[in-house]
Amino acid sequence: MNRHRAARLARAGAIALVLLAALCLSGPFAATAASAANSPGLDLQEALRASRAVVGHSIGNYTLRDRAGRPVRLSDYRGKPLLVSFIYTGCFKVCPATTRALQSAVVAAQAALGTGRFNIVSIGYNQPEDSPQALKSFASQNGIHQPDWEFLSPPGAIVKSLTRDFGFSFLATTSGFEHVLQLTLVDRRGRIYRQIYGESFSAETLIKPLKQLLDGAPVAESSGGFSEIVERVRLLCSVYDPATGEYRVSYSLVFEIAGGLTFLLFMLWFALSEWLAVRAARRRLLA
Repeated sequence: MNRHRAARLARAGAIALVLLAALCLSGPFAATAASAANSPGLDLQEALRASRAVVGHSIGNYTLRDRAGRPVRLSDYRGKPLLVSFIYTGCFKVCPATTRALQSAVVAAQAALGTGRFNIVSIGYNQPEDSPQALKSFASQNGIHQPDWEFLSPPGAIVKSLTRDFGFSFLATTSGFEHVLQLTLVDRRGRIYRQIYGESFSAETLIKPLKQLLDGAPVAESSGGFSEIVERVRLLCSVYDPATGEYRVSYSLVFEIAGGLTFLLFMLWFALSEWLAVRAARRRLLA
């Protein structure tokens, strides 16, 4: 019986190793290896330099479309401070989470400073996918209903110059978008006042600079260095296919979960079969 049991354990171990190998090949290890092999990645130091270089510069008078498809000029927002974020609607993790974090900070800032005293704009840079309808759905799905917050869709032809004016860097790679998680604060005259980095925002992060702008006594831009932004560049969950020029959802996580469940079910089956074999052996001995 011991020899039979040892043989079964050996077979189970071999099958488990095969399952684990399949799991690794379909999961994040494979995605990381593919990314390293096929994508040069975003130059983080250059992205930070470009982001900081535009502080103090005026934004061009671009015309975009709101969620109803109506033309909106960025100059329409002059007269009040403006918060600008760049998103893409195909993102299922970072962009929604960042937008909801911004919403919490905006609500707190509105409570402290008063409603209607500043505006917020989220711009969809992945064109033509980030259409007015797509941005409308994104806003609704994430519970953004503030009257001072608009979602704008730029024509594809101006995305490059628009993002350059804001110092926003992004890169479509074989593993998805890499981009700086950046919130831009624009003063009432349409000049970039500050860049705020990260995927979460505290109320104080917004309230202090907004109050300075509203009081007419702005403070100096934060002088954080390269290390401040390195960990705030994220590889997002949609995958760019250079052969078609389109974006699709990455299914590596789905395969990883399926592989993990398969491995778990196999181990449960093996444990149950061993238990049944032991019971049967004991019955034969007692018979």
